[in-house]
Order: sequence, then C-alpha cells, then structure tokens
Amino acid sequence: MPPAPKPRPAGRALLPLLATVPFIGILGGIWFADRVKPYVLGMPFILFWIVLWVALISVVMAVIYQLDPRNHEQRDDAPHTHDPRTHQEDPA
Repeated sequence: MPPAPKPRPAGRALLPLLATVPFIGILGGIWFADRVKPYVLGMPFILFWIVLWVALISVVMAVIYQLDPRNHEQRDDAPHTHDPRTHQEDPA
C-alpha cells in the first residue's frame, strides 16, 4: 500500500493565488494605466506602471519563496556544498 500523502499546509494553497498577482497587475492593469498623462517621476503613466510592476514582481516572488515550506526543508538527498576556502588537508 502506498504511503498516505502528507497533509498540505494551509499556506501553500495561497501560493498559486499569490503568483497570479503579478500577471494580473502587469497585464490586466495595462487597460487601467493606458494613458500618457499624468507623468510620474518624469515617465508617462503607462511606463511608470510597468516599471512599478517589475519591482513589485520581485517583492511578490520573494514573499512566495519565504512562504513555500519546501524551501525550508532539509533534504537528505540534497547535494552538499563544499567551500574550498575552509578545506584543510590532512598532513601525510
């Protein structure tokens, strides 16, 4: 009999929804921001909108990374990294 699947944490159900926020903001908001005036920070509003969402996408992806429990699990099959600066050879 296969093992029972692990229960899914409640926060993981939020991750796909949170991942759609940048898509809606940058593509869906284009119709909202489809104007040249006013100028914001010297840019037409549409350009400001896109630049703003490029920055916000990084923030949203960082939040998703922190909320995803798979990024915090210690796996036994994960490759071990070796720092050559701390390597000390045994004297022969």
